[in-house]
Amino acid sequence: MCVPWTCCVFLLACCCGSGLSSPNKCDEVRKVFQLRQIGSNHLLPLSPRQGSDLQVCTSKNLTCCTKKMEEKYQVAARRDIQNLLQMYSSPLKFLISRNVAAFQETFEALMRQAENHTNAVLQMSYQNLADQAVGPVGELFTDIGLFLLGSELNVDEFVQRFFDSLFPLVYNHFINPDLSDISSGYAECVRSLSRDVRPFGVAPGLLADQIARSGVYGKLLLQALHLGIEVINTTDHLQLSRECRRALLKMHYCPHCQGLTKSMPCMGYCLNVMRGCFASMAEIDPHWREFVHSLEGLSARMHGAQDLEQVLLGVHMLLHDAVGHAKKNGPRLTAQVHKVCGQPSSKPAQSVSIQHSSNRESIPLKAPIRVSGDSLASRRREFLNSLRLHRTFYGGLADQLCVSELAAGDDPFCWNGTNIVISYTLRVVGNGIRAQSANPEVKVKEADPVINQIIDKLKHINQLLQGKSIPKLGSLDQIETGSGDAEGRYSGECDDEDGCTSSGGGEVKRKDPRVSKLSPDVTSDYKHHHYHHPPAKDSEMDGSSSSFRLIGDIWVLVLPCLHMLLAL
Repeated sequence: MCVPWTCCVFLLACCCGSGLSSPNKCDEVRKVFQLRQIGSNHLLPLSPRQGSDLQVCTSKNLTCCTKKMEEKYQVAARRDIQNLLQMYSSPLKFLISRNVAAFQETFEALMRQAENHTNAVLQMSYQNLADQAVGPVGELFTDIGLFLLGSELNVDEFVQRFFDSLFPLVYNHFINPDLSDISSGYAECVRSLSRDVRPFGVAPGLLADQIARSGVYGKLLLQALHLGIEVINTTDHLQLSRECRRALLKMHYCPHCQGLTKSMPCMGYCLNVMRGCFASMAEIDPHWREFVHSLEGLSARMHGAQDLEQVLLGVHMLLHDAVGHAKKNGPRLTAQVHKVCGQPSSKPAQSVSIQHSSNRESIPLKAPIRVSGDSLASRRREFLNSLRLHRTFYGGLADQLCVSELAAGDDPFCWNGTNIVISYTLRVVGNGIRAQSANPEVKVKEADPVINQIIDKLKHINQLLQGKSIPKLGSLDQIETGSGDAEGRYSGECDDEDGCTSSGGGEVKRKDPRVSKLSPDVTSDYKHHHYHHPPAKDSEMDGSSSSFRLIGDIWVLVLPCLHMLLAL
């Protein structure tokens, strides 16, 4: 048994010696440096050198890195992680952005459908009035649409304004049908009396209440989705801390300085680095889960009187009741109008054709049949089924990146931040700020202030979604939301490594553009795995030898020996 052991030690010693004497041991580093467009090749040394000037990628052995290369590597490591983060969040971001645009389009289509349906019903029952009511009806639905899409309009006011415009038409055609069209001056006088004489009874207040109650949910839904996009954009472009950037450099590119361009970090090592870097982001997890759950609760409450679709397509029924009430109280209204406006100057009507119904059965009370796939309810259902797959996105993000992209998988050897080893032996910490106090790779001082702000916004919108502080008449508390583009919102430290200077400006903020309509996305179900690595026995390979001993065909000789040693 001693013979194979001796042979392996001899082979390792020979291989290490030949690797150190290779004149082209930095060629692979140069190729990768150029291929990844990290920087200019003139930054690389022609041959291995002492690395005494390096700050992160320090080693007792010769190195293929210079101080300038180390700086370029740090920028590349940060860029790589942010690109990877944006790639993983893009399905979620596109899902929400696409549905913001889809809900807006559905609202607009619903406005047109309800307006056309109202005009059609009026035309069937009150032909002359309907022709003149097209303008007021159009203005009413325009105001409803603006209100739903975010304008702070007073619902009571624009609904009452509609009924004010309707009163002269009803007075002319139904209360005093023997008159020809009244003059514009007299019509204005009649209109001005509408709020005092209340010709339509409770109909204006009832319609305003229905629009406000159902509209506030639709408006809140859009507001919540805009905030969801802001959360994703904020985390996509969050400025990484100095400690995190140095840890990423050490994990990704310090092996290159030793010629190990194909090495991958150990799983436990990767988890410690990424959980440290994303510690603040992990704090979003419970609030994001509650956000998804609260959206589901809001959707469940959007039925009956809170169903915007049902309310808008039933406007014609309220108008029928309103006109009926005015006709019933015709004598009273005529006396009140004459008292203020006087007798209208008129001439006998000439062959005025007025079609109106004396009973409710002539009005089609049911809304036209709609394809369920186009309805707000079915669209909400489809969206929430997809969003539910992303409810754990922030809780498992660090783990997902390590498992799927960053760490060594089945490879028996991995990078532990210093050497190539068989396993990572340090403690692996959990997710979140508190767990990082024991993180051996990344020191986390405190939660990121920008993350704290976005958590506060999530807490507030969750309260609104749960109905704990729903405002009256659809006036929502304003939550600052936006698209949070790449230049929009940064946090963390800013130093020379960021390419910025300390100007005392603090957090950078820009006005957020409106969310644009995006093309359909392909959603995916992220499966988040949590790896817990207890301390393992020390199996680190001899670190005193040169780090270049594992390059090229050395592995061909070393691997059989290692397998033999492990078998022993």
